[in-house]
Amino acid sequence: MGWSKCRAISVMKVLLRLLALLASLILLQTAASARNDPPAKTVIICDTVEEVKASVNKAFLDSRSRLKKAMSAEVRSTRHLSDYLKHAKGRTRTAIRNGQVWEESLKKLTQFLTNATGQGLDLTSLFWKVGCNPPAPAVTCNISNPYRTITGDCNNRKNPALGSANRALARWLPAEYEDGLSLPFGWTPGKTRNGYPLPQPREVSNQIAGYLNEEDVLDQKRSVLFMQWGQIVDHDLDFAPDTEMGTDNYTKAQCDEHCIQGDNCFPIMFPTGDPKLKTQGKCMSFFRAGFVCPTPPYQSLTREQINALTSFLDASLVYSPEPSMANRLRNLSSPLGLMAVNEEVSDHGRPFPPFVKMKPSPCEVINATAGVPCFLAGDSRASEQILLATSHTLFIREHNRLARELSTLNPHWDGETLYQETRKIMGAFIQIITFRDYLPILLGDEMQKWIPPYQGYNESVDPRISNVFTFAFRFGHLEIPSTVSRLDENYQPWGSEPELPLHTVFFNTWRLVKDGGIDPLVRGLLAKKAKLMHQDRMMTGELRNKLFQPTHTIHGFDLASINIQRCRDHGMPGYNSWRAFCGLSQPKTLEELSAVMENEVLAKKLLDLYGTPSNIDIWLGAIAEPLVPGGRVGPLLTCLLGHQFQRVRDGDRFWWENPGVFTEKQRESLQKLSFSRLVCDNTGITKVPLNPFLANTYPHGFVDCSSVDKLDLSPWAAVQK
Repeated sequence: MGWSKCRAISVMKVLLRLLALLASLILLQTAASARNDPPAKTVIICDTVEEVKASVNKAFLDSRSRLKKAMSAEVRSTRHLSDYLKHAKGRTRTAIRNGQVWEESLKKLTQFLTNATGQGLDLTSLFWKVGCNPPAPAVTCNISNPYRTITGDCNNRKNPALGSANRALARWLPAEYEDGLSLPFGWTPGKTRNGYPLPQPREVSNQIAGYLNEEDVLDQKRSVLFMQWGQIVDHDLDFAPDTEMGTDNYTKAQCDEHCIQGDNCFPIMFPTGDPKLKTQGKCMSFFRAGFVCPTPPYQSLTREQINALTSFLDASLVYSPEPSMANRLRNLSSPLGLMAVNEEVSDHGRPFPPFVKMKPSPCEVINATAGVPCFLAGDSRASEQILLATSHTLFIREHNRLARELSTLNPHWDGETLYQETRKIMGAFIQIITFRDYLPILLGDEMQKWIPPYQGYNESVDPRISNVFTFAFRFGHLEIPSTVSRLDENYQPWGSEPELPLHTVFFNTWRLVKDGGIDPLVRGLLAKKAKLMHQDRMMTGELRNKLFQPTHTIHGFDLASINIQRCRDHGMPGYNSWRAFCGLSQPKTLEELSAVMENEVLAKKLLDLYGTPSNIDIWLGAIAEPLVPGGRVGPLLTCLLGHQFQRVRDGDRFWWENPGVFTEKQRESLQKLSFSRLVCDNTGITKVPLNPFLANTYPHGFVDCSSVDKLDLSPWAAVQK
């Protein structure tokens, strides 16, 4: 039953619209119900959905127009730069729009039909009327295909959609909303949670996450690459773009300028005495995350946030989970299976990613004089900050290098085979570096407990990214130092500005294109230290006060406040609920919380703000715990992260170690992959550390590139296509 049935009753709709008064419609429906006449109820559903669709479609169009207009204006705000990052496109946009139509139609119809007829709502009928079926045609899976689909579909044979893009994030614990359905805690003034009012996110940020002395505590055992790899992995696994304003009058401008809460606008208010009150107004704008329609059989109608990406470590940040974008990123005119590169500029003869078509892009806005656009990549956040743009540049260079080598080995392979085989190797690269080099020094002594040795693919494992993981993995925000370093070939300060304040490198592609290329920044990744998470120095002020701060302004976002507000937006259960999920103690008193945190001063601050440990927002509670031995996160995060990564690995049919994905000799070759070799093969850098994720001080621990193992591609020559 779809829109054809709505069209079939179009004559009835015309007649019904002649009845101007709502009371007349109610009487008609009541009479129809008495004689068991379902078409009348169908008419009401159709009319309501059409009305809501028109309103939501207008909101989405208005939002796109506003963004284009804002980027062309003389004065741009922090919100405009943030909007660019969080703007949904393609199938993601369709899925979020359908979710919004579903929720708003459901609200209208539940009240109307129940009041008018005493009968419940036919959710299946509403599902089809809204268009909640997947935002793309049903995939016909070719199980013998040796390559992943771009969308992540068909990985699991029994449930082809499991882990695919544009589906709901998984819930490991039920959502907790203020109204039980969608409103976040903290929405209604005076309403409590577990008997206590929730503190304002910015107040929590000021008292817990910030620190007056801006000098970072550097990690003496981890490099900046350790921090940056975490963001790469995060951008390969999850992304929830913002939704748009709905059917009422709260536009984004009203939300931003006037701090009016309503619909999907949930502004973060500045508390009394906050210095931002004088410089930035009453609030930071905040828009709720995009969500999707529920999945039949509708066991829960709570709001579920979208994951726009595949749930697999598959290098989708390089290739995109969106088929149309994946094609745009390729050089389809070449028979070599190459990725498209920038044809306007290069990095001392080495390629950059292509520029985005949007004019002007945020990168041009940041420095209008330089006029350098943002880069186009498989993830829309690629140019968010300069080290991420550098990483994307390395990845497309490596793809093209591998594709050319494979073409030489296999001249009979066509462009599609070369592209897919190279993409497969790049996916293995992300998997191997993450599990061999990154996770052991993140989870420390707890690694084996949560991620035991690989036992093979398990079809019954659910690989979906969980909602809570999107907060757990934000621990990396505490590892970002306040400056970005650029170093010369001797690993000494490079150029007239070797240390760039962090807030100046957001959307800063011009520094790459016109000020030295990626090599000085890559050296900084390898030889500079990450920030250490310290209970007294959690987040640098560069992120806590100046996030996405445009040039020549003093307006900036607070990443800590955003993380806390996003926990509430997603309906996250509190700190103790997740401690219980992980089999850990659930502190209730100051003494117990002090023992967990190993810090009575911090525990008292938390209790003064939240009243009870049960209300502590999961992101904050998890990052505040003392680190496990050998690791860089506390006990709760080791559990949540370990649980997720084991699922990502064991529930992936195309995992690199799964027999049949690669040959035995190919797997032996792949074990030689390293980030240091990636640098050697794709930059002008000749000296690299053997352990690039650990803290390194040149020249100790650095070797010549000739000493670093290369990936032997000869096992791929034996594979005939």
